[in-house]
Amino acid sequence: MIGYVTLGTNDLPRAARFYDAIAGELGVPRFMQADHHIAWGVAGGGAGVALTKPFDGKPASVGNGVMVALEAKDPGQVARLHALALEHGGSDEGAPGLRGGGFYAAYFRDPDGNKLNAFCMPGPDHE
Repeated sequence: MIGYVTLGTNDLPRAARFYDAIAGELGVPRFMQADHHIAWGVAGGGAGVALTKPFDGKPASVGNGVMVALEAKDPGQVARLHALALEHGGSDEGAPGLRGGGFYAAYFRDPDGNKLNAFCMPGPDHE
């Protein structure tokens, strides 16, 4: 149902470095780019992520309770995504680990403060 998610940024080059690293780990290229926005995704693939400077010219701000979840292939990739996020200016919101019910996740914020998580459902052998 979801085609893509757009997040606001006040510094597109800084945000691009962050999302290039995350998208690179997930094997997802830049899909489109212009002066005020960049999008990562694959035509016919899962939902993509886009960054934009707000159209109204006002500063971008994060939504309280809003989070973008990025599906990883396994717990190792969850850990790599979390580490890449911190390495590229993100902040920690919860280290990689089991969250119950076979849900393995890590939580972090991008340099603009948008909350993301990387997750997988590895099954009972990882609980």
